[in-house]
Amino acid sequence: MGVTCVSQMPIAEGKSVQQTVEILTRKLELLGAEKQGTFYVDCKTYHTAAATMGNQVFFSTHQGQTAKLMYVMHNSEYPLSCFSLFENGPCLKSDANCDVLMVKLKGFFQNTKGNKIESQGTRYQYCDFLVKVGTVTIGPSVLGISVEAEYCPCVVANDCWNLLMEFMQSFMGSHAPGIPSVFGNKHDSIYSPGDMMVQYMELFNKIRKQQQVPTAGIR
Repeated sequence: MGVTCVSQMPIAEGKSVQQTVEILTRKLELLGAEKQGTFYVDCKTYHTAAATMGNQVFFSTHQGQTAKLMYVMHNSEYPLSCFSLFENGPCLKSDANCDVLMVKLKGFFQNTKGNKIESQGTRYQYCDFLVKVGTVTIGPSVLGISVEAEYCPCVVANDCWNLLMEFMQSFMGSHAPGIPSVFGNKHDSIYSPGDMMVQYMELFNKIRKQQQVPTAGIR
């Protein structure tokens, strides 16, 4: 994969989420982008049964450490893989059997019923760029719009960020994002799928907070 930027597209004034998605995809198509199938990214939140504080649920791997959440995520671009992320920690990539493992570890890690948040939508190819415009949902509730833009030929963020930003501005206008926080330590390093999943995790958490949905009640 290349270098990817994941961001949120605000809902246009007076428009619905679906109408805003249509406006965005129409701009891409006018640029010359072609549909290349669909995509999805999902995320489930896990916690330990013994560590709960108010509406926020945490887990700790070592006694005395600050308790944290764990996120288990999937991406249709990597159908045989599962990503496990920790707040302010590493992103671990494993095979799909990780989901089975989490079921076996239910005595330690619990997945609150119906807490899955996901983004689904259409993939577009434009020259060396891949764009995915998705609708973010929690169960039946539509919460927002995700935009993922990838510059496929490059694997070092510092070498292509300006080009990637210029491209995103061409169809997102003033809503094009700033440099993702994950790029902070990746300027001259090889970009990885885990860096993309961290961005999706941060986007999903941002949208959750905007909707003021407690983690324990997330679908």
